Amino acid sequence: MKFTETKLKGAFIIDLEQRPDHRGFFARTFCMEEFQEHGLKPTVAQCNLSFNHKKGTLRGMHYQIAPATETKLIRCTQGAIYDVIVDMRPNSPTYLLHIGVELTAENRRALYVPEMFAHGYQTLTDAAEVTYQVGEFYTPGYERGLHYDDPVLGIEWPLPVSEISVKDAAWTLLQSLPLGV
Repeated sequence: MKFTETKLKGAFIIDLEQRPDHRGFFARTFCMEEFQEHGLKPTVAQCNLSFNHKKGTLRGMHYQIAPATETKLIRCTQGAIYDVIVDMRPNSPTYLLHIGVELTAENRRALYVPEMFAHGYQTLTDAAEVTYQVGEFYTPGYERGLHYDDPVLGIEWPLPVSEISVKDAAWTLLQSLPLGV
């Protein structure tokens, strides 16, 4: 695996190192030792799968607070998505900054999301499927979210939103929240 740290400390794009032969190729997608060597938390508490019917579907922006903070390893296994993470660590020099990465079945790229980062994505194709390896159990009482088009964040989604859950559409804008939430 090839680990490339983004401008948000601790967040990595992970590309496969393919070993091709006449059958196709082989590649490792996860290795506890390699993750630890890069300072990443290799714990996997849950593996989740998300399937999205329509291009333009938006899921997110979700994160969990202590004591249930999550790491995530995101990979698109069918179709394509635009994946966005936002640094929610209050003492971080990149607090509230974000990056966006295109993850596709073709590029086989993954995004490692550290603890206290909000995460969401928009589907770029119909029938997009996404896998998540998550480092903590889903704990509803510690879940938080950001509004996908919050002007404080300035995220530029590539497509108009075609589908979004009621819950994701209802997250409060940052300027309306008390500090440290």
